[in-house]
Amino acid sequence: MQTLGCVIVLALMAPKTKIKRARAARAKQSKRAKRPLAAKRVRPAGTDPKRVQAILAKLDEAYPIATCELKHENPFQLLISTILSAQCTDTRVNEVTKTLYPKYPTPEAFAYATPRELEQEIRPTGFFRNKTKSIIGASKAIVETFEGKVPRTMEELLTLPGVARKTANVVLGTAYGISSGIVVDTHVQRLAKRLDLSRNDDPKKIEQDLMQVIPKDKWILFSHQLIWHGRRVCQARKPKCVECNLESLCYSKDKTV
Repeated sequence: MQTLGCVIVLALMAPKTKIKRARAARAKQSKRAKRPLAAKRVRPAGTDPKRVQAILAKLDEAYPIATCELKHENPFQLLISTILSAQCTDTRVNEVTKTLYPKYPTPEAFAYATPRELEQEIRPTGFFRNKTKSIIGASKAIVETFEGKVPRTMEELLTLPGVARKTANVVLGTAYGISSGIVVDTHVQRLAKRLDLSRNDDPKKIEQDLMQVIPKDKWILFSHQLIWHGRRVCQARKPKCVECNLESLCYSKDKTV
């Protein structure tokens, strides 16, 4: 009788155990369903290969020979001019360097310049104290580490004071014809978003986005073309959409037509 009683008790408990297990399983599934899925990196719709090719073709039509507008005679002068161009127009930089380079003709001249005198020379470009430190520091590194020559690799250029990827890309692309990346200045940053080629705000991430969709043999020219287009047509406050040959390919919310 005792054995029979145990069997009966176990039999009565079995349904309750199954119910508890079923409820626990449903609770786990519910928790999993509520967990947010890992965010996937979404490529902008504007990077469709056919659309990108159409954009490049239009830029080639408008700016077939676009190039850097900073006046220079050698890679070192281009490096200095690019450092000076931060938060300053190329026109203003060119005005300053017209008298600056005759006074400081070599890397050695900049490396061992008197900081206060150099500050006054470059004052019109703005942020002159920080730029003076960068110019003297970069010049000293070139003289003492690179035998007076501007490096030809991204890794080496980035060791110079005041040099980040934008400056390095300008020097490598314009002075040496080396496609190491895409120059992302304020114009390229603005146009990349307006043309829906990138949805990032960080220049490094924008560069990576552009490098994925623009053919490498176009990187150098493409940079200059976007900069030219940004200065002449697709301006920040009042883009001249009526004059823009990319208007049919653009669906930016900033459009004026």
